[in-house]
Amino acid sequence: MHRKIAKALLSIQAVFLRPQEPFTWASGIKSPIYCDNRLTLTAPKVRTLVEKSLKKVIEETYPDVEVLMGTSTAGIAHAAIVAHLMKLPMGYVRGGSKDHGRNNQIEGKLLPGQKVVVVEDLISTGGSVVEVVEALRAAGAQVLGIASIFTYGMQKGLDKLAVANVKNVSLSNLDVLVDVAAKTKYIKASHKEALLRFRDNPADESWMAALTD
Repeated sequence: MHRKIAKALLSIQAVFLRPQEPFTWASGIKSPIYCDNRLTLTAPKVRTLVEKSLKKVIEETYPDVEVLMGTSTAGIAHAAIVAHLMKLPMGYVRGGSKDHGRNNQIEGKLLPGQKVVVVEDLISTGGSVVEVVEALRAAGAQVLGIASIFTYGMQKGLDKLAVANVKNVSLSNLDVLVDVAAKTKYIKASHKEALLRFRDNPADESWMAALTD
């Protein structure tokens, strides 16, 4: 599954690799990879693969799930589609409480003690998804874990998930994607090491020196 999802994401450029012309993140970090899983929503075949794969992963990993909660905003559509396939209720969690109305942060009905799986599109440093988990726990939910489409596998993200004591299962990850990209000649095989060095420490730009022609 990991390789199949990686190929699908590369095929529609939902994950875009450009090691020799890195992207600049808002933090200023130079990145050889850009991920926009929203593009899966506009590619019906890939969307079907992703949603069915999320359904399978959730059913196998979190069989006691009662509610799906999407992260705002990228996880909402995926949570809705998968919840429909699984015949489960769903909602979503805002980045913060609304400043009007009922001041909700959690949208959708959620009862104390309900078993929840968080649906996320991308995990990098893990900060935003951990905030979602904490908001759900504060509301009395039993968070079984996270199901995400893609993860960079950065140590910072792994550490945050571990501290929050929350499990994540992803359909694919950077290690698999880089291997698939090299074997399909999407990138040069010689660039694999540089991409994985970026994964290990995004703030260290020495990965760019590892690029070879």
